[in-house]
Amino acid sequence: MITHFSVRENAAIMKLIHQVAKKENQESLLLLNSHQEGLTGRMVGLKRKQFGLNEVQHNKAPSWYVQLFQAFLNPFIAVLIVLAIISFVMDVLLADPAEREYKTVIVVGVMVMLSVLLRFWQEFTSSNAAEQLKSMVKTTATVLRKTSGKREIDITELVPGDIVLLSAGDMVPADCRILQSKDLFISQAMLTGESFPVEKRHAAIADADQKALLELDNICFMGTNIVSGTALALVVCTGNRTYFGALGKTLTGKRAETSFDKGVNKVSWLLIRFMLVMVPLVFLINGITKGDWMDALLFGISVAVGLTPEMLPMIVTANLAKGARNMSKSNVIVKRLNAIQNIGAMDVLCTDKTGTLTMDKIVLERHLNVQAEQDDEVLKWAYLNSFHQTGLKNLLDAAILEHIELHDYLKVEEDYQKLDEIPFDFHRRRMSVVLKQKNGKHLLICKGAVEEMLAHCSHSFDPGEDRQLHKEQDKVVPMDKQMRDTVLNTSRKLNEEGLRVLLVAIKEYDERPLNYSISDESNMVLTGFIGFLDPAKPSAKPAIESLHKLGVSIKVLTGDNEIVTRKICRDVGIPVNHIVLGAELDKLSDDELLEQIDQLSILAKLSPVQKSRVVKLLQRKGHTVGFMGDGINDAAALRDADVGISVDTAVDIAKENADIILLEKDLMVLRKGVIYGRRTFGNIIKYIKMTASSNFGNMFSMLGASAFLPFLPMLPIHLLIQNLLYDISQISIPWDSMDKEFIEKPQKWDARGISRFMVFIGPISSIFDYATFAVMFFVFKANSPEHQSLFQSGWFIEGLLSQTLIVHMIRTRKVPFIQSWAAAPVVALTSLIMVVGILLPFSPFAAALKLQPLPLSYFPWLVGILFSYCLLTQMVKNWFIRKFSQWL
Repeated sequence: MITHFSVRENAAIMKLIHQVAKKENQESLLLLNSHQEGLTGRMVGLKRKQFGLNEVQHNKAPSWYVQLFQAFLNPFIAVLIVLAIISFVMDVLLADPAEREYKTVIVVGVMVMLSVLLRFWQEFTSSNAAEQLKSMVKTTATVLRKTSGKREIDITELVPGDIVLLSAGDMVPADCRILQSKDLFISQAMLTGESFPVEKRHAAIADADQKALLELDNICFMGTNIVSGTALALVVCTGNRTYFGALGKTLTGKRAETSFDKGVNKVSWLLIRFMLVMVPLVFLINGITKGDWMDALLFGISVAVGLTPEMLPMIVTANLAKGARNMSKSNVIVKRLNAIQNIGAMDVLCTDKTGTLTMDKIVLERHLNVQAEQDDEVLKWAYLNSFHQTGLKNLLDAAILEHIELHDYLKVEEDYQKLDEIPFDFHRRRMSVVLKQKNGKHLLICKGAVEEMLAHCSHSFDPGEDRQLHKEQDKVVPMDKQMRDTVLNTSRKLNEEGLRVLLVAIKEYDERPLNYSISDESNMVLTGFIGFLDPAKPSAKPAIESLHKLGVSIKVLTGDNEIVTRKICRDVGIPVNHIVLGAELDKLSDDELLEQIDQLSILAKLSPVQKSRVVKLLQRKGHTVGFMGDGINDAAALRDADVGISVDTAVDIAKENADIILLEKDLMVLRKGVIYGRRTFGNIIKYIKMTASSNFGNMFSMLGASAFLPFLPMLPIHLLIQNLLYDISQISIPWDSMDKEFIEKPQKWDARGISRFMVFIGPISSIFDYATFAVMFFVFKANSPEHQSLFQSGWFIEGLLSQTLIVHMIRTRKVPFIQSWAAAPVVALTSLIMVVGILLPFSPFAAALKLQPLPLSYFPWLVGILFSYCLLTQMVKNWFIRKFSQWL
């Protein structure tokens, strides 16, 4: 059962959580109609009817037949289907049985099906691969029920009012109020981006109404993880009513159009508008001058097919599919093909911090004495404390115990016998172990938060000159005000560097009864500091530098605090100017934020809604935006970005809203993706500009020839075959290379640039078409209806060869065949098509196609015309590049 909620209902749910956080345990149980022994079976049944299963609403991949239907939703495919239907009606249904022609219908139908099936297959297989990445493990929770006691159930069966038991390693199965807890630390990274676990406790919060939801430390949220400790908790909200679910509900439905969608639609409608103007003109001119309106209509349909870049969907899909295959070799799964071009067009990458810029692993970065100098002696005490504590070790203890080399050196088990332990609690914010040394004395080792520890230390070690690990103690000196100020200043500086800081202190006792308590944690000797960090990835800095060189600016959007974020950004080479926090962001209007958004590189303590807002404003400013994240707090921004990037370890809802999934969370992989994207986009633009300019030129030729010739300049079948051969020659374009200059900067769709390209480059071919007309008309005397086959054969060859040569002229801004050669598949296929075109009038099929062999004296003229065509095109190309500073 999936329920949709209004804004008012969501507000009521949030109010309920604040109320529960404010009340004492018994009042909270009453509010949820529950009992400390759990719900009865009858109450569970009633609540399940009211609230449904504990499931979060999410989008699923559509069925195969829906995906197949969506593959047809393309303006060019629609044009071709309409033309095929008209041709079927005219050439088949209304024609005499003896004169029925299926050629146009078959050719157009094959092109449509190839394009549609290729797109469908690539996206269907990609979405299946992405679905398989999702965890198939059944998640359970330990619940306390009045009738059946403690038992494991599927988390979907939980209802509000249930009592659940939580321990280290568990995922929190719903939004819960903590009733009892011991040493409870919870990782909320998937909600906030904060890499360090947060402390949770069971006490009521008197001012809960004034706190943000995620700041309520007696509430734990669905999808977060228990790092250490245990808890007994009351389920408050389930399914879509949870904080996780409230975010998930905003992520369903139709996605916004991306940069790719908008660009290809603009170009498509530009070409369609052009066709809607030119085709009626050709039809009218031929109808008026020739007097045969039926022939004129059939010729108009053929011209429309010739003008339609029917291979565009297939060329685009083939390019994108090839890019997806290339990226799969780099451990990248492309869920949506359009993302390949979007990643190439991307000029701003917004990323979270944890795991992308950092190792996503807490390490012990510093161990300093009281003089703020690195000292292995401090590490010794910290290691002994962490090794001998019996409570569940948190991530900080695990980082200390990474220094396994100390184990044998210190003989931690032979020379130090565990006697007692004073466990951690949230009021003291410290913990101690008591060890028996070889000399029989008892040694208390305590570690904890700076202020609390400093208040209980009366002395400190004078580290002297020796900074090495040794077993004898340093000299003990009284802790004066100057020393306390030094400790606080050092702690502040370490915090500013992004480190989580603890102090370590010791105290020796003569042999005594084992009745140690909190009161014994006094008058201790401070040994020094231990500082922890989620460090920057070694690959992050070179990856960011390479992305900058490719024209991609990096913006860090994180839920973590600004101190840690500033440190990491400095380490990886992201400029740290003015950091904007979520609270400041809310005070800025969209227009105010738009003014300064390009100068901001770090935005910290952001909510999911704020991340999404930043992405949308960047898009509004004309940027193509990529977003990389893996938590529920990233899902909205992933969905709104032009290209959403996630990882296979991300939460399901993040993977569902991503376009690209990395099997390795590394920005260097993205660099490859950017290059693949730009190469793919370049090859798509090549096809569009080749086709658009060629078709534009052909129409000028068609209009002139139709007006002045006493016969059709080319038969509909000639146009279709010429168009088919030309399209086949361009199938190899996805395998072509791109000039280095093109790869070095972001590339976007530019419909105005394409129309300008058509206007300046297209008519060049018409000049040489008219030269061909003159040669055929005056030199070879093909100037009457009885000689029209010779004229049409001559123009057929020249038109096809000039169209095929334009592939090489347009594919590079350099001089083709001298400064830049096309890839081998392109050279091979275009050469083959040129040979086929020349031989076709001499083949056994010539008569059926109403073509005829050309005299050998025609070919020197052909070579001269084509050479002049290439020369003039190169000259205009050089002028165009100087004038408009662009080519592809």
